[in-house]
Amino acid sequence: MDLMKKLQEDAKEGSLFSKHTLDNEDLSTLTGFADAIIKQDAFVKELEDKFKEEKKKLLKMTDEDLPALMTEANSLEFTMLDGSKVTIKPQYGASIRVDNRPAAYDWLREHGYDDIIKNTISCQFGRGEDDQASSFKAFAEKEGYIPDQNEKIEPSTLRSFVKERVENGDEFPMELFGAYVGQRAVITKAKGAKNG
Repeated sequence: MDLMKKLQEDAKEGSLFSKHTLDNEDLSTLTGFADAIIKQDAFVKELEDKFKEEKKKLLKMTDEDLPALMTEANSLEFTMLDGSKVTIKPQYGASIRVDNRPAAYDWLREHGYDDIIKNTISCQFGRGEDDQASSFKAFAEKEGYIPDQNEKIEPSTLRSFVKERVENGDEFPMELFGAYVGQRAVITKAKGAKNG
């Protein structure tokens, strides 16, 4: 059975999957195959959890540990023995809490930055109402339809807005926008440098 061979190949000794094995008996019956799916599902969830954990460790190393060591050494940049360059770069982020959105959007409008707000108005139409849908933009209220309105700011747009304000030295309510400025150690590998 090709599937069995593939599953067994994936579980070779010494690989990431070495503790996860299935044998012919597991796949010989419908119940056994269903059990194998349950095992595989649990294994995938375990890998996903491990991936999240390792990603957190990596972010701590790049965003906290190495920048702190470099700051302590009074260095914003250094070159490794293999020629790779390590640089501290600013990191910008923001996330407007739901309860802060009205005030944040009002602030943007009052200060002329409302072009970053996506404003979508939509209305539901049933079958056979194509004509009403076509004329909706101009006559929605006149026709008695109550449109749904959704305002949002794309995360990358908000991040760019924060970066621009900070780099220009503009005053703005950072807390209202959930804005933060951090730093990240970025490693640019030299040509020919090996991983690990």
